[in-house]
Amino acid sequence: MSFAENYREIRSRIEAACARAGRSPSSVLLLPVTKGQPVDAIHEAANAGLQIFGESKIQEAKVKIPQCPSRLQWHMIGHLQSNKCRDAIQFFQMIQSVDSLSLAQELNKWAEKLGKRMPILLEVNVAGESTKFGYNPDKVVADIAGINELDRLEIHGLMTIAPYTPTAEKARPVFKRLAEVQARCSDILGAPLPHLSMGMSGDFEVAIEEGATIVRIGTALFGARQSSVTRQSAD
Repeated sequence: MSFAENYREIRSRIEAACARAGRSPSSVLLLPVTKGQPVDAIHEAANAGLQIFGESKIQEAKVKIPQCPSRLQWHMIGHLQSNKCRDAIQFFQMIQSVDSLSLAQELNKWAEKLGKRMPILLEVNVAGESTKFGYNPDKVVADIAGINELDRLEIHGLMTIAPYTPTAEKARPVFKRLAEVQARCSDILGAPLPHLSMGMSGDFEVAIEEGATIVRIGTALFGARQSSVTRQSAD
């Protein structure tokens, strides 16, 4: 199918999932994941009205973002090494993959130097998979107060990548668990964390039913990637 057809189908599925959960479709951000996709595909998505995109690799982002409309916003959704923090602060409007206090401190340092404030999500490895990055659920609860003290970072919520399964329903416990961790973190901070970034092409409807506010959709929108896939993927 064409991008336009894929987009219409996904929007329809998001709306249906929201209806089942008693939610407004406007409460869910569809974040197109552009990893491995050409710039032309991003332009097509932008022309369809999408404005916020997710990229997984700093090097890929540095090449592609300057070739895209300046009105677009970008979220970093892949694993971030501390030596890439400066680039992340420069190129992105949100970083969804903060997985340690030390990384948060490095991001805060560069945000200070560059005169920016950076919204972030804390990545939680709910299932404890050895092939994925992210906080242990208890560790993120322990660290969140310290991260909240970093004055250049704004904690907007949590992110997770559920284990791959051909049956989307099997991902539900992971999404439920992230929502529970979100509630614990909100209690510590004394304020609600508005975002749960969870759900990808194969399981986003279940994620929405469990409270996702951001779903990261790549292959279901764009089709197969045109570059190699790494061991860990954000979609």
